[in-house]
Parts: sequence; C-alpha cells; structure tokens
Amino acid sequence: IFPASQSISANAPFHLLPPQAKAIAILRRQGPLSRTEIADYTGYSRSTITTTINQLTDLGIIEEIGDGETSGGRRPRMLNFKADFGYVVGVDVGATSVDCAIADFSRHILASGSREIDVREGPEVTLTIIRDMVMEALKETGVSPEKIYGFGIGVPGPVDFAAGVLIAPPIMPGWNGYPIREFIRETFTQAVVVVDNDVNVMALGELRYGAGMLHENFIFVKVGTGIGAGIVAKGAIYRGADGCAGDIGHICADRSAPLCHWGNTGCLEATAGGPAIAARATEAMNAGKSAIFAKYAAQHNGILTAVDVGRAASEGDPVANQIIHESGRFIGEVLATLVNFFNPSMILIGGGVSNIGHQFLAAIRRGVLHRSLALSTRHLRIDISPMGAQ
Repeated sequence: IFPASQSISANAPFHLLPPQAKAIAILRRQGPLSRTEIADYTGYSRSTITTTINQLTDLGIIEEIGDGETSGGRRPRMLNFKADFGYVVGVDVGATSVDCAIADFSRHILASGSREIDVREGPEVTLTIIRDMVMEALKETGVSPEKIYGFGIGVPGPVDFAAGVLIAPPIMPGWNGYPIREFIRETFTQAVVVVDNDVNVMALGELRYGAGMLHENFIFVKVGTGIGAGIVAKGAIYRGADGCAGDIGHICADRSAPLCHWGNTGCLEATAGGPAIAARATEAMNAGKSAIFAKYAAQHNGILTAVDVGRAASEGDPVANQIIHESGRFIGEVLATLVNFFNPSMILIGGGVSNIGHQFLAAIRRGVLHRSLALSTRHLRIDISPMGAQ
C-alpha cells in the first residue's frame, strides 16, 4: 500500500512510523476519530494530517462516516476504516480441529467455521481443508479471493517466524519446513501470509484488542494439549533469537512425570497439560476412586477429558479437585520463575483447559505467589483471558 521507502517493521516503535501508518494505528486503537483528534494523537500539524487523510482516502483505506459531537460550532467529520477495502482471514490450527474466520477492514467477523482434522495427516491435507473452508465462506459472503489482503495462521508448534515454517514440530509429522505461505498464496495471491506459533497469536490478540491493550509487558499462557507462553515485551511479541521464546511446556516441573514428545521427563505439559490431567483422572477411575469419573467416562466410550475433570470438580469430587489443584500448582511454580525473571504486569491464562474451573486459576495464583519475589508480584494481575476463543 505504501511506497517502499516507507516500509516498516511490524514491531517498529510508534514514534518511528510514517504519518499514514500512525494515523492507521490510532484509528485501529481508538476507533472513529476526527482529523483534529488524529492530529492531537499523532502530534502532527493539521496540514500534515489533512494531506495524510487525503492520501488514505484516495487509496480507499478510510472514509468519512458522518458527523461527530461538538461543544459548539461546526460538527467534525468522523473517519474510520472503509470496511470493504479488503478482508483478512484468521486460522487456528489445532491437533484435532481447525477454526477459520473472515473479517472486513473494520474488524467485523463476516463468517467463521470449525472442522475436525487430524494434523498428523500432513500439511497438504490440512491446508487443502483450510483453503476449501475459506473459499466456501467467501462464496457465501460474496467476497473475491483477490480481496483477501491478510492471511494469518496460528499453529501448535515451533515456528521460524521470518521464514514462516514449522521447525521439527513434535505433534505434526511432515510439517517440518513445509512452505505454508507459498501454498496459501497459490490461491490468495494478494495476501500477506503470516505463520506463527498459536500462543503468540493469542498474545497478539490480547495486545491489540483485549486485556493487554493497557500493558506493555505481559505473558499469555495457553493450557491445552500442550502448554506454551506468548511473551509481550515493550508492547511487541518477543520471539527470541530463533523464534522459540516462551516454550515453557518443556521446563522441568516434576521429574516423576511421564515422557513428553521430546523424550524428556518432568516437562510441564506432560505434568499439567490436558492429556496429563485426563490420564490422572483415568488412573483414579480405574482404581475405583471416583464414581463421578466413571459416570462421565460411560458417556464417552470410556474416555475422560480435562473438561470432565472440571465438571467432576464442580460436583464436589475430591479426586478431581486434587488433580486440578496439583496441575495448577505445577503451572504456577513454573510461571513464578518467569515472574522473577521477566517481571510482567499481567499473566493471562487461555486455552481449552483454562475453562475447567475457578479452582484451577486459584491454584495457579497460589503457585506463582508462593514462589515469586514480593516486589515482582506487588502489581501483578493473574487472570483468565477475557477474549476466549475469539
């Protein structure tokens, strides 16, 4: 959209952005604004902002949407993104399902859907399903594939962000180094395709529009089949030297835990992830320690999940409560190490397992507070992600 001389890094500080990018960033963050308000937020003169707004309007990115409020005199003309300028696709690839959504430039979701998959079938099978899902949604909404300008994909594995490829993902055989961006761009030729680890994408969502909008340094923790952390430092996603920062699922939490996918013992996700919680519940059920577990297992062909453990805990099952307490404590103690090291102002917990009950969050909080320095937790907020699946 902008001249090559104005191309910028996604993590560029606000004060280094060119006028057009500053205006767009302010509109994205604040919503509809007048020219005067944009000038006030950006620090540019009214004449500079007038030129900038005219350029963005000519490009079709923003438009006038009506009159704003006034305390006297002429009503200001309000500006916002032109919704049909272009569209973006968001994809969440999980081990057993994929979720897709299409939004316009005003960030309204036009269509969304979910489909069961087996990520172990490989990239071509999975990406073909994703492509077909998006094409079906585009047909329903009347949007042309050429109008897709952004295509973001979150995947459950380590990602070389610059190259946009997975690197030796333990639960995704056949995906190592696969050119995901090239596959997508065969169909969506105008799209900027971004591939990142799923928890980084979740952290970015909170930073842009969620609880992280007022925090420059926070951690988003996803607890699901695996456990990972998205790190926001100074208002940007921190990926580390090779893109694998935040892989806390393989920090040692309990040396008596089963082997993880990498062949190590004691890893946090093998101790407190969704499958680990379900395995402990199944073991207790087989030992005759929980009639409630047996009831739930009978409803699912003998299979228990972490969600069942949460349901059992809500019914007052002591075994379920113990499993949740110990799993939360393990996660909290690992997070305490991060708190002492990084000193975030907030930790958000997300992922499917985060919904198993309030006692899970309470156990995580106790684990963090018990092991952290008093100064590092003085203003620390620990909470469930308010954005949920969105």
